[in-house]
Amino acid sequence: MKKNVGQIDRIIRIILGIIVLSLFFTLEGGIKWISLLGIVLIVTGLINFCPLYVPFGINTRKK
Repeated sequence: MKKNVGQIDRIIRIILGIIVLSLFFTLEGGIKWISLLGIVLIVTGLINFCPLYVPFGINTRKK
């Protein structure tokens, strides 16, 4: 697993992940379960790897 998430991308993912995950506690009904996708943003930010970047050849990490 080669790291492909840069520092700025990482910070944005973690912040957005926290915001999206917090919607779980404010939304009602079935739509609130979509906010659990915030966990994916947080995890990919913490491990510096995004599996969706691989097929597209994206790498935001500086060399």
